[in-house]
Amino acid sequence: MGHEAIAATTTLVFTYGTLKRGFSNHVVMQDLIRSGDASFRGVYRTLDKFPLVCGPYRVPFLLNFPGSGHRVIGELYAVSPRGLARLDELEGITLGHYVRLPIRLEKKDDREGEGEGEGSERCVGEAYYAHKSYDEEMWKRNGRRSLGAYTEKEARGYVKRVDRPQHLSFLDHIRIFVSSPP
Repeated sequence: MGHEAIAATTTLVFTYGTLKRGFSNHVVMQDLIRSGDASFRGVYRTLDKFPLVCGPYRVPFLLNFPGSGHRVIGELYAVSPRGLARLDELEGITLGHYVRLPIRLEKKDDREGEGEGEGSERCVGEAYYAHKSYDEEMWKRNGRRSLGAYTEKEARGYVKRVDRPQHLSFLDHIRIFVSSPP
């Protein structure tokens, strides 16, 4: 298969949380890169503003409320169908944890300033958004305050899946979190 054919079969995935370099789930991306099922494309940010919030156990959630929040900074990967299936499983797509939807992106310029550069590299990728069954409650629980990026500061206190109470589902954890006082 030529390079063009391989590129045509990949999906661009925007990661904004624990899948980024230096964070707890990046080992999954490293495995996908090693197996040829993903490649790093660069640091990108959303063209539109979106709320990025932390939920239970400091898990990051991108909320599909364009126009609210910030232009979120993250990383872009080209992912094969096999790699995408693995990410979908990690993100609980079939369980109603997250949904994967399109997102408009721009390559982040290393220069100062937040302006959109002339001729900047833009694309449409896909991102894992909080499921609509709890996104509004998550936004309210966070006081309608958003992060511009999930950084080491926000990740402090993150609890890995294996270290969370196992008798509750992830959605149970979310329901408890959104119904508790901030």
